[in-house]
Amino acid sequence: MHTVAAGSLAPDHFTVATPVPDADVFRSLLERSGLCLARLDLGLRVVEANDDFVTQFGHSRDSLLGRSFYELLHPGVHGPMRKQFDRLVEGRRQRFVEHLAGIGPRHAVFTGDITGIAVHDAHGDLVQFVVVVNPEKGEQPNAVVVDRNRILTELDARILEGIATGESTVRLASRLFLSRQGVEYHVGTMLKKLKAPNRAALVSRAYSLGVLSVASWPPRVSADYIK
Repeated sequence: MHTVAAGSLAPDHFTVATPVPDADVFRSLLERSGLCLARLDLGLRVVEANDDFVTQFGHSRDSLLGRSFYELLHPGVHGPMRKQFDRLVEGRRQRFVEHLAGIGPRHAVFTGDITGIAVHDAHGDLVQFVVVVNPEKGEQPNAVVVDRNRILTELDARILEGIATGESTVRLASRLFLSRQGVEYHVGTMLKKLKAPNRAALVSRAYSLGVLSVASWPPRVSADYIK
């Protein structure tokens, strides 16, 4: 059955042996771990989750089971997460740690990190994944609420990309054929949407939520966020 390093279920000490335990045994491990844990099948659907995981994502246990893990994540982190799970499937890694932006109760986004672990059977075949979610500590009063609609206009996106590269208001206005007041209006709208106090915080928030891709330069806004 699964083995766990003595005295700890922290991600760095979570080791997997064979055979894979049944649901009752795994549930016992999950509930005693003190961590936000779930196991996923090879289709990345939730097979089992502990109370901490259920509470963190704001779903009932029944509604979680069978749900795609990606449905619990902010769209901006889908790309990086897929790459990490692909590495596990290809055997290039046994585990990964990645930035996480999840969708919690009332559709509010929370951030943190996630550890993904590949689980193999006695024959060395990949049979499932274990995920350990470590949300940022404390309350997040400025949490962005995610709705079903895209949150930025095409013009908002171009302005945000320009701010992220360090362009001034004058330069943005000239390039986008706007007045300075027009640029400031769009910046102010985005500050409110992302609950950021200034431009630097706006860019930081956009990266943390996956609105701006971390894998491109110059910065690009993900199409998932453009109306």
